[in-house]
Amino acid sequence: MFALHCRRFLKPPSCPAARLLPALCFAQYTKIMQKKQKRSAPAAVAEPSSPSPAPLSPDQLDRIARNKRAALEKLTSAQTPPGFGDSWRHGLSAEFGKPYFKKVSTHTHTHTHTHTHTHIHSVVMNTLNNLTSLPQLMDFVSEERKRHTVYPPAEEVFTWTQMCNIQDVKVVILGQDPYHGPSQAHGLCFSVKRPVPPPPSLENMYKELVSDIEGFKHPGHGDLTGWAKQGVLLLNAVLTVRAHQANSHKDKGWEAFTDAVVQWLSNNLEGLVFMLWGAYAQKKGAAINRKRHHVLQAVHPSPLSAHRGFFGCKHFSKANELLKKSGKSPINWKEL
Repeated sequence: MFALHCRRFLKPPSCPAARLLPALCFAQYTKIMQKKQKRSAPAAVAEPSSPSPAPLSPDQLDRIARNKRAALEKLTSAQTPPGFGDSWRHGLSAEFGKPYFKKVSTHTHTHTHTHTHTHIHSVVMNTLNNLTSLPQLMDFVSEERKRHTVYPPAEEVFTWTQMCNIQDVKVVILGQDPYHGPSQAHGLCFSVKRPVPPPPSLENMYKELVSDIEGFKHPGHGDLTGWAKQGVLLLNAVLTVRAHQANSHKDKGWEAFTDAVVQWLSNNLEGLVFMLWGAYAQKKGAAINRKRHHVLQAVHPSPLSAHRGFFGCKHFSKANELLKKSGKSPINWKEL
């Protein structure tokens, strides 16, 4: 159409300037067509605006907030394992809903007539092709108790949360996993229930206390509840163990949970004294904020290593000095 229009009104160009006429003609033609399209387009109909909702009153907002808190509290209580201290439950409630901790359905795959139950941390799940099962932490411990003797008893796994308020923690001593003999473990690392005699590592701790704390005498038992009630958190990295099988519950999920405990304390409290004895505890404490807290390191009090630096470390008296500098009352290490 454009070509016919140009032939009708234009003669062959007789000079260089005339060669511009086709371009000008095309521009004029384009403008005409655009105007026609605008005239033929239907006018847009304005949508009626919906009335904006009335703002909520202060009473309504307060009621919504209360209901939300109540629902969250109910959910947290349902997810919290038995025996967990209230103040610790509030501080660590986010962990109970995480996949590694909460109870989920278990899928079992049979291979060469063997049922394998393995906890796989969610971070590496996608890299493994031969998953046989995914029991989560609480399911794992529950199944272990059905088939084996597990220490400590279920009601004592979280003894460390019952001794003092989470905000009142002053000193943190990290252990590895519970004692695996009968009537020993009761939810506090290095501690044993009476009348069980103190294990070798605890005996070495008492020897160091005798030389470090004036007036300290061997208490004649291994129960460290007296320390825990003063704000000494005695926390194992792994909180359960199969009878007579050390480290049998390693890498099942407890480490992630106790890492979260250490992280919460590091982030939310100030001026704590962390006692990290041995490479395992020192690795676990690597994330501690050392600008906010004090960290004392030495070899483990085990008979295999105590003579290489635990004896003479004076961590108990140093801890009290650091607590005083932070404005906290010292620990009475003799109160056992």
